Amino acid sequence: MPITIAMPQLGESVTEGTIGTWLVQAGDRVRKYDALVEVITDKVTAEVPSPADGTVRALLATTGQLLRVGDPICQLDGDGDLAEGAPAGPAPVAEARPSAPPKPPAATGAAPDAAGPFVSPVVRALAAANGLDLALVAGTGAQGRVTKRDLLLFLERRTRRSAAAPGAPSGLVAAAAPAPAQAGATGDERLPLSPMRRSIAEHMVRSHREAPHAWTMVEVDMSGVVAARAAQREAFRATTGTDLTYLAFGLKATALALRTVPAMNATFDGDAIVRRRDVNLGIAVAVEDGLIVPVLREADRYSCLGLAELAADLINRARAGRLRLEDVEGGTFTLNNAGALGTVCSQAIIHQPQAGILVMDAVVRRPVVIGDAIGIRPVMNLCLSFDHRVNDGAQAARFLAAVRDWLQAVRPDHPLS
Repeated sequence: MPITIAMPQLGESVTEGTIGTWLVQAGDRVRKYDALVEVITDKVTAEVPSPADGTVRALLATTGQLLRVGDPICQLDGDGDLAEGAPAGPAPVAEARPSAPPKPPAATGAAPDAAGPFVSPVVRALAAANGLDLALVAGTGAQGRVTKRDLLLFLERRTRRSAAAPGAPSGLVAAAAPAPAQAGATGDERLPLSPMRRSIAEHMVRSHREAPHAWTMVEVDMSGVVAARAAQREAFRATTGTDLTYLAFGLKATALALRTVPAMNATFDGDAIVRRRDVNLGIAVAVEDGLIVPVLREADRYSCLGLAELAADLINRARAGRLRLEDVEGGTFTLNNAGALGTVCSQAIIHQPQAGILVMDAVVRRPVVIGDAIGIRPVMNLCLSFDHRVNDGAQAARFLAAVRDWLQAVRPDHPLS
């Protein structure tokens, strides 16, 4: 029976997504829960699964195309009992579904797959074409499944290693190699937008257009935080296996400040301002293709130790492409630790529909006035961009003061748990 598969709802505030990599082609046989296509938003990349066993009839969208929730993606000739012509509706992403049992090895000569997560026919065929044992590839899909992207990255790395060894064959078929960037007439390199980069661009333009941004900054004497980190860093690592960074202190101070100044933990909603009940703190994380903001839920309930461990887990999974949809939903405010990259004064764009974003810049030793003397202190700039529809300068200043005062009150023996 013909089934029309639609763009799914990929999060509570997501209304559209960009078609990324197609994992099937017209004529491919698929089983229920096989991944059909990657869909990319400014929040996460997800795979849309097949709602039934069947054969792909037609692809109705192209790579890079922006679609709204409910728009048709592809058609499937299903083997099941769905009504003829009925749309499949917004299917949940693969991470929300159980894995289908593995298929028998393909007859193309691919090495038998090890027991474990399901491998799509496209991935299996590509591995066979390159004579690759899939057991060698680290999977980032649901339950460790190897995706087409995982395989292409593995083959690209193998090609580079082979090219560095004289006389060694590359082992990569031409079709699997990424397309080269287009060169302009002057020698400039033209790089087509990746789906993630396109989604980020659209989201940032929309945020800057819709929300009147205001900006303010305070300086923080980080002497106590620096001393606490130095005194407890080794013991912290031995206990948790995680480095104790300035981010952990910043997260704690920000979460408590959002409780002190709830007007900043809010959003603009047409004819009302909605103050959020929970403090769900987003962390801006730089990834290979751009930026993603995983969320620490109820962040104000955790200690510095708990926040450091949770943040490390989210950041590692974000950079490995292993975030789940629930990891990026529901944020009420965002903290960006740009200082880890060496910045000293930053003006960020608000992550809609939140009311503000705070940037921790680098901790820099500089001369400061202390009473009637001048001393050298580790100083950090805290830079706040806020939605002027929701808050004015007074609320912004109170919020920054609360963050600053907590950080400046930290002592070397500050309890982390």
